[in-house]
Amino acid sequence: MKEHRIYAMSFASVYPLYVAKAEKKGRTKKEVDDIIRWLTGYSQKGLEAQLKKQTNFETFFAQAPQLNSSRGLINGVICGVRVEEIKEPLMQEIRYLDKLIDELAKGKAMETILRE
Repeated sequence: MKEHRIYAMSFASVYPLYVAKAEKKGRTKKEVDDIIRWLTGYSQKGLEAQLKKQTNFETFFAQAPQLNSSRGLINGVICGVRVEEIKEPLMQEIRYLDKLIDELAKGKAMETILRE
């Protein structure tokens, strides 16, 4: 099976796009970081280290300290696909993150985004 191109992409190259999408809608970099830390279990220092190392998506998620057990509650459509139906585990993790950033940009409350 052919590996998706995004797996080898640097997380740091996509991160500014997440921040820009949020800021364009009046949200903050801190909120983006909060979402990433909630999903992956990285500390702020750990997240910044991954960005500095230019870690690819595959490694970023593989080294995540503790993927949030509530991430299975994330559902809906992103890029025309229902995130809860994605079979490939790494792609599903990436799309979970995309969905959360989308919800942030759409103005949802952080409590709702973080499934509290």
